[in-house]
Amino acid sequence: MRITLLGIFVLIGMAMRCYGQDRDSVRVKRVYSTKNIGAIASPKIDGFMEDEAWGLVEWAGDFIEFQPDTGTAPTEQTLMKILYDDKNLYVGFKCYQKDPSTIERRLGRRDTFPGDWVEINIDSYNDDRTAFSFTASSSGVKSDEFVSNNDNFDSSWNPIWFLSTHIDADGWTAEIRIPLSQLRFSNAQEQVWGLQATRRYFNNEERSLWQAVDANPPGWVSEFGELQGLIGLIPQKQLEIQPYTLTQLDSYEAEDGSPFRDGQDSKLAAGLDAKIGITNDLTLDLTINPDFGQVDADPGAIALDGFEIFFQERRPFFVENKSVFDYRIGGGPDNLFFSRRIGRTPQGSTTANADLGEYEDVPNFTTILGAAKFSGKTQNGWTIGLLESVTAKEYGEVALDTRTEVINGLPVIGNERKEIVEPLTNYLVARAQKDFNERNSYIGGIFTAANRQLEGDLDFLHKAAYTGGIDFKHNWKNRTYYMEGVFTFSKVVGSELAIEETQRSITHLFQRSDASHVSVDPTRTSLSGTGGRFEIGKGGGGNWRYSGGAFWKSPELELNDIGFLRQADDLRQYANIRRVFNQPTTWFRQANFSTEISTAFDFEGNYNRIQYEINGFINFKNNSLIDFGAAHKPRIFVNTFLRGGPRWRYNEENFWFFFFGTDRRKKLSVIAGTVNSQATQNNFSFYNYELRFNYQPINSLSISLNTEYSQNPSRTQYVSEQSFGNQPRYILGAIDQETLSTTLRINYNLNPNLSLQYYGQPFIFKANFSDFNYVVNATAENIDNRVNWYSEDQIQFNNGLYEIDEDLDGSVDYSFSDPDFAFVQFRSNLVLRWEYIPGSEIFLVWSQGITGSGDVNDSFGSIINDQLFNQKANNTFLLKATYRFNL
Repeated sequence: MRITLLGIFVLIGMAMRCYGQDRDSVRVKRVYSTKNIGAIASPKIDGFMEDEAWGLVEWAGDFIEFQPDTGTAPTEQTLMKILYDDKNLYVGFKCYQKDPSTIERRLGRRDTFPGDWVEINIDSYNDDRTAFSFTASSSGVKSDEFVSNNDNFDSSWNPIWFLSTHIDADGWTAEIRIPLSQLRFSNAQEQVWGLQATRRYFNNEERSLWQAVDANPPGWVSEFGELQGLIGLIPQKQLEIQPYTLTQLDSYEAEDGSPFRDGQDSKLAAGLDAKIGITNDLTLDLTINPDFGQVDADPGAIALDGFEIFFQERRPFFVENKSVFDYRIGGGPDNLFFSRRIGRTPQGSTTANADLGEYEDVPNFTTILGAAKFSGKTQNGWTIGLLESVTAKEYGEVALDTRTEVINGLPVIGNERKEIVEPLTNYLVARAQKDFNERNSYIGGIFTAANRQLEGDLDFLHKAAYTGGIDFKHNWKNRTYYMEGVFTFSKVVGSELAIEETQRSITHLFQRSDASHVSVDPTRTSLSGTGGRFEIGKGGGGNWRYSGGAFWKSPELELNDIGFLRQADDLRQYANIRRVFNQPTTWFRQANFSTEISTAFDFEGNYNRIQYEINGFINFKNNSLIDFGAAHKPRIFVNTFLRGGPRWRYNEENFWFFFFGTDRRKKLSVIAGTVNSQATQNNFSFYNYELRFNYQPINSLSISLNTEYSQNPSRTQYVSEQSFGNQPRYILGAIDQETLSTTLRINYNLNPNLSLQYYGQPFIFKANFSDFNYVVNATAENIDNRVNWYSEDQIQFNNGLYEIDEDLDGSVDYSFSDPDFAFVQFRSNLVLRWEYIPGSEIFLVWSQGITGSGDVNDSFGSIINDQLFNQKANNTFLLKATYRFNL
């Protein structure tokens, strides 16, 4: 059936033919510096648009509404003018508004798009896929994004450009100066660029466009109009150097006897970032000894399933232009490149022995000695990315107790030493894509490598890891239909110990007792695998969207040295259809509804999962919204639940969610919702409740408070593996799991370049176990046949251990530790940021952190009081200054 459906999609695609659409155009004129006799000077960026140069060109207007009433006249009209000189592109907007007092002038950080704004998108490659976006709010806040793959907006791009706005009797104006060094274009004598301009009219939450676009376009950049009249442009090679200096003070509670934790540490550091234009369209980014002290801490999270938790990259060097190196293979965050591997927490440990009076000091992160990123797109359609980084050897220090005696009066007998905990490592990522077929198709490839200089007791790490792949995408019929594919391979090399640990890791679990297609080979010194994805569908045009596809990850696929892979040995298929309603009615502005079916197998052929899902979204006329969905999972088998044991069967599950939100333009807006999941026979449940407040009492101040509470009880949570009668015994327990977190963000903006930002999050997790049981038939449909519960005579609790007398012969057959625990964490950042000149900043940062444990029998209030309010926090004070030289 799956093959038949994909075949039908292919035949439909073969029958389609490409066609184009009419495009609007606007002509630009050149201005010259005053050193040319009789020349008109370039305009001054002051927001008034009174310079003589603006009279050289006519206003371009006739903006058309895009949302909500596509193709109609907007409530207020907008006009635009564009000029250029040897070094800059100038854009002027005239935004009419009958009552200027209703112009919303909210402030915010860069890239927050507050209040009323106008935006210009420039496809200077003229490739219908990429663009540079500049957004100007009426309050003077700048936002900028790099657009890739036709509609992927990346706000991590931070070019230098200049903006001034002004309110007058007719509405408001915006003047923009964009240095040509911030754009990429060819050296052709006469050029045509793609162009789009957008206005947000805040009062009606209305979008109007200069180039008219259908309600359901197949993409964004491909629908642009044209900017003509660019003659004699000389590409500007970018050269920016940005050194930084910082001073940092850490304070924390001193630890008696520890030579490393005396209550205070300090450091002084310096580093350098640089951006060098190698050609007019390829740029080299460099960083030496980078510091990311102003970056927010990761949110709190606990995983009981044994898998690594995925956290988003937040460091500016790696975030910027990350889309160039993106290579997803299907299934969540799995990717050949995961930049957080660079500078990761050291993977080794010391041999410090507390019983000998020894203390250890291990770095929290690996030092990045330097990194270079070469990226861009050439005029003939090549997208190129090359990233190289070297991280340092890291040592853990072992030192003796500073007191003359340790516990029980025994003398200190250890010895001081340094032990390597992370080797010198080189990371490489090379990426390329080539457009063809009039930019409607591309084919690309990627190669990554991680090479380590292993020393000491680090032979459990891979000596080398390589991944690579080929990807393609083909669009036809004005990009309405598409077909795309990805192929991936991997190879890791290391000692027998390293490769055996990889085989036994939760990502692979070759030791699974009921798996006939994989097994642990302790003599192997390498491992190679493959993965991939194929999808075909209708992505735009008209009211219906649909797609079908599959992805696979072979049992031997391994990406986690420089990428991210949650689980190998996975083969999935899916098909979905979506109906969009972008033409407003009397009761909604936009809506969409979708349905999807997906299945999962492993490479042994086991049928592990099927899921049916429906989803819906409605944006009502008053700008409130609802987001809802439900799923039915009649078949759920998991290969990883017993951590190397047989496949485990869960009871069938029903799942639903519902969220409601008020108008986000209001001073106070609220989003509230719940997620609910329930398995038959009360096997497991999940109840999640979220409440999000956003409050902006004045234009310069915004406050958000997000609170989330969840319960996840289960009768069969994995606890431990023991041995009974020379056979493995998989022990489970009923768990009462609760999570509470609150995230507070406060942003106060004195002006667009000076802001005070606060982030704080307490996170509490409790796991209380009871009703212990053990597996007897892991794939039985009925839970009572799947496990046996211990009787009161079989299980006793003594001194933190559960002792099991399974055969009731009066002796302990096996035991396991009390699995109950409570985790408490608080993280906060207070950042004063001042961009004193474009591209140059000063950060003053105060960070706090508390991590501890509590009693699972205490209430959340008691845990907060005892483990947060009554504990001394770790404090970090940091002053960082950067200066960007534009050469």
